[in-house]
Amino acid sequence: MSETVVIRESEERPSQRQPTAAGGGTSHPPARRGFTRSSMVQLTLVRFREFIREPEAVFWTFIFPILLAAGLGIAFRQRGPDKIQVGVVSGTAGSAGVVQSLARDSTLVVAMYDDSSAARALRTGRVALLVVPGSAKDSVRYVYDRGRSEAVSARLMVDRAVQTGAGRVDAVRATDTYVTEAGSRYIDFLIPGLLGMNLMGSSIWGLGFSIVTARSKKLLKRLMATPMSRVQYLLSYLCSRLVFLILEVVTLVGFGHWAFGVPLRGSLATLFLICLLAAVSFGGLGLLTASRARTTEAVSGIMNFIMLPMWIFSGVFFSSANFPRAIQPFIKLLPLTAVNDALRANMLEGASFAAVTPQMLVIIVWGVVTFFAALKLFRWR
Repeated sequence: MSETVVIRESEERPSQRQPTAAGGGTSHPPARRGFTRSSMVQLTLVRFREFIREPEAVFWTFIFPILLAAGLGIAFRQRGPDKIQVGVVSGTAGSAGVVQSLARDSTLVVAMYDDSSAARALRTGRVALLVVPGSAKDSVRYVYDRGRSEAVSARLMVDRAVQTGAGRVDAVRATDTYVTEAGSRYIDFLIPGLLGMNLMGSSIWGLGFSIVTARSKKLLKRLMATPMSRVQYLLSYLCSRLVFLILEVVTLVGFGHWAFGVPLRGSLATLFLICLLAAVSFGGLGLLTASRARTTEAVSGIMNFIMLPMWIFSGVFFSSANFPRAIQPFIKLLPLTAVNDALRANMLEGASFAAVTPQMLVIIVWGVVTFFAALKLFRWR
């Protein structure tokens, strides 16, 4: 009877029955051991194939950041000061003299308005300031909104032109020296922010959507039957993420440096190390968002809930210092804030890795906590 059972097992699984040196027994299947050793490699290769076969993912990861940098770089390129639109109310004896005084300043664009059209021009923003000459030639009134920064600047420039036209002489002689320093332009501020935003977006969206899609298609349920562990599965996503990281950094930073002259004053090794730690940190956050979500709609809402505050507060398109001082400690603890601050310090100021250690600690803590939380909460079904 026992021989019959052995024969049936051999017919069903011939590759798994291996005789031992002692004779008669069976050893652990070598095929399963081989699969276990190579599972990380195979899973990582699967991540590469999934990414390459999705043209949308390639576009949003590599092409879109370049187009965004090019558009904003051209829009905010280094150029002379904008001309200020100023309106002069006509109908008084001194209006002609005021117009002549303002016309001597090349930074001012002067237009004449009557009473009704002048109020409408100021209300609709066509002019930053209205000049109302008095009935006497030695008086003038300025009408503007103090809440508009350009209006306050216009008031100072217009008053200077009016006083100079009336014969005022400066008590101190001043001279100007003009310099152009790479690193102080908006595009120099923008490129590190776009790099940090791209590292976050590609890590969270790329990893999260892939896992949830596999779960919704019951692929994770099938992988449960293999010797693969959750650690290997999640680490395969991080490994594939690090390979694409090199292309992301080289593409965006190289474009900014070549097209707009964005400086790279710090060590390139330090820059890559910052990006490496950032990708791992955001990768852990992406794994955590997808650890339990069952549908792409659910994970999309979770990702937007996580990323939207960082897009606003973490200084991607404008400095995070614009927010009130009371919330600055909270902003500094956000991972994207730490990444952007470290990237700008390295690229624009030439800071070493030791100088950005506080930001690196924030990034590392986020990566470690989120990865182990994802490992604890992850479910196959």
